Amino acid sequence: MATEGQSPPMSWRDSYKGMSSDNIKGLILALSSSLFIGASFIVKKKGLKKAGASGIRAGVGGYSYLYEPLWWVGMITMIVGEIANFAAYAFAPAILVTPLGALSIIISAVLAHIILRERLHIFGVLGCALCVVGSTTIVLHAPQERMIESVTEVWDLAMEPGFLLYAALVITAVFILIFHFIPQYGQTHIMVYIGVCSLVGSLSVMSVKALGIALKLTLSGMNQLVYPQTWVFTLVVISCVLTQMNYLNKALDTFNTAVVSPIYYVMFTSLTILASVIMFKDWDRQSPTQVVTEMCGFVTILGGTFLLHRTKDMVDGLPTSMSSVRLSKHADEDGIDGSEGIPLRWQDNSL
Repeated sequence: MATEGQSPPMSWRDSYKGMSSDNIKGLILALSSSLFIGASFIVKKKGLKKAGASGIRAGVGGYSYLYEPLWWVGMITMIVGEIANFAAYAFAPAILVTPLGALSIIISAVLAHIILRERLHIFGVLGCALCVVGSTTIVLHAPQERMIESVTEVWDLAMEPGFLLYAALVITAVFILIFHFIPQYGQTHIMVYIGVCSLVGSLSVMSVKALGIALKLTLSGMNQLVYPQTWVFTLVVISCVLTQMNYLNKALDTFNTAVVSPIYYVMFTSLTILASVIMFKDWDRQSPTQVVTEMCGFVTILGGTFLLHRTKDMVDGLPTSMSSVRLSKHADEDGIDGSEGIPLRWQDNSL
């Protein structure tokens, strides 16, 4: 029994505030989004391979996949996932929504192993598990959504010097990658295509969140469509999404899905969290313990992705030295068994 003048000890149920209703809505939408997007990687990949067999591959500048129905099925599936993702950002902070993309890594890697015959080592499975653990840690310690009553508030946040500097650096890096590095290294270095997608993606998420907030407020009775800022954010979203789609297609057609998905996830998530911290100042509303815990969760995700990457060439039951012999990603299309491993780079010396 508590003595007089002392409050009784609090249970964990009393001390744990839990997630707000908006954060829960965002969480459910983000999980649904990951399911659709993870499956869409595989369907689009099948469409790209089928289109590449009878036309110019997307990885070398072709657009024959636009005439392939299977690619469009995957594209529609991805659009559904992106719509759910779009809605999630309107309800929850980016630091909660974005890490849940780890689920799409597991879905795409498992389906790639089953459908595309892209071998996933047991340590790759462990890497996927670490990604989920890290994401769960971030979700449980994510900040509450910032209360915003007008799209002009988001515009003011975007116009602050810190975010303007970040946006300028991102745009400069994207142009350097597109015009200097892609012509030379696009077919051999996976980080080039994914770098463009991730950098542009961090800006698109900030604009998507702004547009989502504007639509949410409009549906609640506060019309935000009369503000020019809403339409500026819309143009940024369209431009960024089209750029991401183009270079993600090139990455998927050139490199293996089980490698593209986790690397893209890590880069995209890192840059999106950075952009959100700069623009929406998510960490200003959290204690140092929460911030450190979130960072530990993210490091766990990085560890899982690194493990998946390092074991991409390992085959169960074979020593590493024997599994170091790598085959072309497109070897199965040439009549060669390409299921020996998951190469990072596409190597075809016959071209």
